[in-house]
Amino acid sequence: MSARVVAGRAGGRRLEVPKGDLVRPTSDKVRGALFNALAHALGDHCVGARALDLFAGAGTLGIEAWSRGAAHVTFVERDAKVAAVLRRNVEAIDVTGEVRVRSVEAYLKGPASAFDLVLLDPPYAAGAVQPTVDALFAGGWLAAGALVCVEHAVQAAPQPPTGAESLWARTYGGTALAVLRAR
Repeated sequence: MSARVVAGRAGGRRLEVPKGDLVRPTSDKVRGALFNALAHALGDHCVGARALDLFAGAGTLGIEAWSRGAAHVTFVERDAKVAAVLRRNVEAIDVTGEVRVRSVEAYLKGPASAFDLVLLDPPYAAGAVQPTVDALFAGGWLAAGALVCVEHAVQAAPQPPTGAESLWARTYGGTALAVLRAR
């Protein structure tokens, strides 16, 4: 299985995806829709951004953000074998960023660093959407006006926590996207 970068400076480049069912990369169509909304409907939020890709998998969301102008991307992936593939993708495209091999929960318990853009695509069955969104908004992880982009199962839409507003939502079959903004 492979994925590709949809647009930007690395547009069209192929990304390696781990074999098996450990990773479910965001489809090109859904990723393109999200990043087009970030660039047009919601203002240009990738250019110069410090981005955080949680549950990174092969890195498709974070690499897409970098390709579209993010200055730096931090990728968080707990599985060492998946993280090895992620590192190969980051190095092959020469992404400015870093890969952290640890669980998202453990990462968010560490010292906070404010990000401008957070990309969140947990395994649908993990029940991690709302707890992760809550931790991001409560823990100093977001710069003022930061966007949190969440890919989730249709029935698991995140509720905006205190200090957040819902900006945009779309559904694509069994996949849904939500964008929240830090006030």
